Amino acid sequence: MQISCAEHSKSMELLGLKVRLSQGISDPQERKSVEERIRELEKELKMD
Repeated sequence: MQISCAEHSKSMELLGLKVRLSQGISDPQERKSVEERIRELEKELKMD
């Protein structure tokens, strides 16, 4: 399976956001923003 550079970049961003979320985000607005971005990336990468 080959993936493009853009897909790889998105998957690395997704991984980083999930780690950040698991470590805890105290600001509710920031948490919401991170959760929304995770959903967007999962949809773009067809992981939903």
